[in-house]
Amino acid sequence: MAFSNALDMPVISDPRQFDRASGNWLERMVFNHRGMVILLCALLTLFFGWSALKLPVNTSFEKMIPQSHPYIQNYFKHRDALRGMGNATRIVVENTQGDIFDKDYLVALQKVNDTVFLMPGVDQGWMRGLWTSSLRWTEVTEEGYRGGPVIPDRWDGSPTSMERLRENITRAGIVGSYVANNQRSSMIFVPLLEINPETGKALDYAEFSRQLETQVRSLENDKIKIHIIGFAKLVGDLIDGLYDVMTFFAYSVLIATALVLAYTRCWRSTLLLVFCAMLGVVWLLGLLSVLGYVLDPYSILVPFLIFAIGLSHGAQKMNGIMQDVGRGTHKYVAARYTFRRLFMAGLTALLVNIVGFAVLMIIDIPVIRDMALTTSLGVAILIFTKLFLIPVLLSYFGVSSTAAKRSVQSAEQLNAGRSPMQTIRAWLIRLTERRRATVAVCAAVVLTGIGVSISQQVKFGDLNPGAPELRPESRYNRDVAFVSQNYGLSTDQFVVMLKTPLGQCTQFASLIEADRLSARLRELPGVQTTFSPADGIRLATSGTFEGNPKWMTIPRNDSNRTQAFNMFSTDRPELADRSCAITPIVAYLSDHKAATLDSVVQEVEKHGAEFNTQDRQFLLAAGSAGIEASTNIVVKSSFWTLHFVLYGAVALLCFITFRSWRAVVVALIPLIITSILCEALMVVLNIGIKVATLPVIAVGVGVGVDYALYLLSVQLGMQRQGMTLAKSYEGSLDFVGRIVGLVGLTMAAGVLPWIWSPIKFQADMGILLSFMFLWNMLGALVLIPALSYFLLPSSTSGERARAAPSGSEPPQTVVPEAEVAEEDRHAQQYRATV
Repeated sequence: MAFSNALDMPVISDPRQFDRASGNWLERMVFNHRGMVILLCALLTLFFGWSALKLPVNTSFEKMIPQSHPYIQNYFKHRDALRGMGNATRIVVENTQGDIFDKDYLVALQKVNDTVFLMPGVDQGWMRGLWTSSLRWTEVTEEGYRGGPVIPDRWDGSPTSMERLRENITRAGIVGSYVANNQRSSMIFVPLLEINPETGKALDYAEFSRQLETQVRSLENDKIKIHIIGFAKLVGDLIDGLYDVMTFFAYSVLIATALVLAYTRCWRSTLLLVFCAMLGVVWLLGLLSVLGYVLDPYSILVPFLIFAIGLSHGAQKMNGIMQDVGRGTHKYVAARYTFRRLFMAGLTALLVNIVGFAVLMIIDIPVIRDMALTTSLGVAILIFTKLFLIPVLLSYFGVSSTAAKRSVQSAEQLNAGRSPMQTIRAWLIRLTERRRATVAVCAAVVLTGIGVSISQQVKFGDLNPGAPELRPESRYNRDVAFVSQNYGLSTDQFVVMLKTPLGQCTQFASLIEADRLSARLRELPGVQTTFSPADGIRLATSGTFEGNPKWMTIPRNDSNRTQAFNMFSTDRPELADRSCAITPIVAYLSDHKAATLDSVVQEVEKHGAEFNTQDRQFLLAAGSAGIEASTNIVVKSSFWTLHFVLYGAVALLCFITFRSWRAVVVALIPLIITSILCEALMVVLNIGIKVATLPVIAVGVGVGVDYALYLLSVQLGMQRQGMTLAKSYEGSLDFVGRIVGLVGLTMAAGVLPWIWSPIKFQADMGILLSFMFLWNMLGALVLIPALSYFLLPSSTSGERARAAPSGSEPPQTVVPEAEVAEEDRHAQQYRATV
C-alpha cells in the first residue's frame, strides 16, 4: 500500500487492504451493501419503466391560463352566460373550384357539420354553421318579423333553393363571419366542453385532434379543402410534433455521448454514464404516471433537463474515479473516495437545482407549476441515480486502465506546459492578476450595460400573428392566414363583460356607456370592429320600422328597448345572455400581439374606472384574446418576482455552502449577466416572454449555478488552507475546470439541434438554452477569478496589505524558492484530495 499526493487518501490497489468500516454511516450503508442497492434500483427501473409506457400526453385549455387572476375569475364566474367565448375550434370548408352555392360543396359541408356535431367534447347547443338550425335569418315585412334557418327547410340543391340560400345569407348578415367575403368558403364554429358530460373526464385533446384529422380532414378532395384552427387543434399538432421531438432528444443523447467519449476515451464508463442519465428520465416519466400526471407538450423541456443535469453530475463522479484509478487505486476504493469527496457538493448542487425549479411554482399558471413540480421531482430522483448508483456501478465496472492513465498524464502534461490547453489555462489563471482582472470586470460591465439597454425592449406575449408555438409555414398557421384573409371578423375576440343587476342589462345609461366603450375601442389600432348590446338593439329597433336607418338608435322607452333586445338575442344568442345580467361587448382584433392586447386592456380599465357604478360594471375578460391578455399580465407581473425569488433562493443556498457573502456575489454575478444577455437576445430574435419561454430563465440559472459551485468550492477550500488566489484557482481549474467546460459544451450542443424542430417554441428554447449554457460556463471560468481578485483576495495578500503603513507602497517581499515549492506541493495534495 502506497500513498498518493493526497493528504489522507492512500493508494490501495488491493481492496482487501481497505478498511470497509471507514467513512460515514451513509457510505458504509451504500458500499457495504452494493448488491442490494443495484437490486433495488433494478426493481424500481422495471416498475417505473412499465408505468412510463402508460403515461398519457395531453393538456387542457384551463391549464394554460392563470386561474386565480381576477379577469379569469370573472370569466369562470360568468362562463355559462358566455358560451362560445372561450375555448372553441373553427372549421372552414373551402370550395377550390367555385363558390359555396354548389350542391356537391353543400353536401360535403353537411357531412362535416354532422360529423363534428357528434364528436365528444363539442358543446352542441352553441355550435354554429350553415347547417345548424341556430344560425338564422330575419327580416321585417309588412306583416311583421319573419325568419328561419339559413339553409332552407326543403333545400334540394335546385337553382331555386340555391337562390333562396343566397337571399337567406344576405338577410342573416353573416358574410365575413360564417361565410367568406368571396363566398368561396364557410365556417363552422365549434365551442368545446372541458369536461365530457358523458364520461365525466377531461377532454382528450390528442384524441379530439386525431378525430378531426381522420373524420373531418379526410373528407378533403380535389374540390373540397378543409382548414381547422383553435386551441384544440394547436395542442393536437404540438402532441403530434412530440414524435419529432423524440428524434431531437435522441440527437441530444448522441451528441452528449460523443463529447463525453472524446473526453474520457473510455466506452465502458461513457455508456454507463449515459445509461444512468437516461435512467433518471425513465424514473421521472414512470413516477408522473403513478402520480396521475400527464406529459404536457409545454413541458417538453423537462426530460432533456433531467438527462443533462444527470450527465453533468455523473461526469464529476466519473472524473474523480478515473483520476484515482490512474494513480493505481482499485476501482472499488476509488468509488468510495469519490463518494466521500463529492457527495456533499453534489447534494448541494442538486438542492440548488430543485429550489431553482421549484420557484416557478409562484407563477399562477398551472402548466408552469406542473413543469416546476415535475422538474423538481426529476432532480430529486437524480440524488439516488447519480449520487448513489453511479459510484456503486463504477465500483464494479470501473474505467479502462488506458483511459485512467491518460487522464493522469493529461493533467501532468497540462501542469508541465506540454498540453494544447496550456495557453487557455495560463490565460485564465492570469485573470487573478490586477490588470487582467480589471479589464475582465470592465468588459463585463460594458457588456451588461449593452444588454440592459437592449433588454428594456423585451415584450410579453406573442409578437407574431398565428400560433407562435409552430413555424410560420406550418399547416396550422397557413390555416390561420387563410381565415384572416377571407373573413372580415377576426377569430381573435376580446370580450368585455357588462355586469348589471338581474334583468337590467337594457337600462339606457348602461347601454350608452357600453356604446361609448365600443366607440373608444374601435379607434384603437388593431381593432377591426366591435359589437355590443347597443348595436344589436339599434339593428332590431330599425327593423321594427321597416329597416329605416333613421331609427337605428337606442330607444329611450324601456319597453321598446326590451323588445329590441329580445329580438336580436333570439338571432344571436351567443352575444346576449337571456338572464340579462351579463352582456358581452366583443372587440374583433386583427391579431393577438402583445401591443394590441395591452392597448385594449388599458382602454377598458380606463373606461371602467370612469363609468363603473354599483349597478354597472365593465369586467375583463373573456374571448380567446381576452384570456390571452390576462395570461400576459400574469407572466409580466411574475417575471420580476421570479427573478427576485430565484436569485434570493440561490444566494441563500450558496451562502450556506460557502459561508461567505463575497463568494455568493462572485457566484451570482455571472448568472445575472447571462440572464440580462438572454433577454437582449430575445429582443434581437423577436421572441416574446410568454408561458412557453418564461421557464428558460429559471432553467439557465438553476443549471448554470453548478459551475460556480464546483469551481468556488475547490478554490475557497485551497485559499482557506493558506494558498494564494492564483494557486487556488489553478487547482480548481485542474480538478473541475475541464469538467465544467465539458458539461457546458455538452449541454449547449445537446439543445442546439432543437433549432431545426418543427415546433417553434422548442426551437426558440434551443437557441436560448444553448446561449445560456455556454455563457454561464464562460462567465464562470472568466469572471470567477477576476471577481475573486477584488472580493476574495488571498489571505497572505490581505495580511500584507493591512501590515503596510497607510499611504505607503506595499513591501516587495521575496518568497524563498523552498516556500514556493512547499506551496506547490500543498496545491497538488489538495487537488488529489478533492
